[in-house]
Amino acid sequence: MPLVVVLAPEAVEDLRRLTAHVRAAVRTALETHLRHQPAKTSRSRIKRLRGLLRPQYRLRVGEVRVFYDVSGKTVEILAIVAKSEAESWLAQFADPE
Repeated sequence: MPLVVVLAPEAVEDLRRLTAHVRAAVRTALETHLRHQPAKTSRSRIKRLRGLLRPQYRLRVGEVRVFYDVSGKTVEILAIVAKSEAESWLAQFADPE
């Protein structure tokens, strides 16, 4: 059964700031990877973030990183940031354990 993908208001703003082709790639990746198996980690695409309560996971889409949480039947997208900004975003917004 497909999960519900919900974008936080900040993630909606992040998505709007992307160029059209990157935005399309991110939307496709959200449907492909997060709709059915968001917690299935892989070597390169989905990574479980250690030492953090939020966000729980990171999805790599080219030069963009999507940070998200999984709870029950819902996948909450917290942020969509460029690879170069990912570390500073985590330092500012992540909740350590």
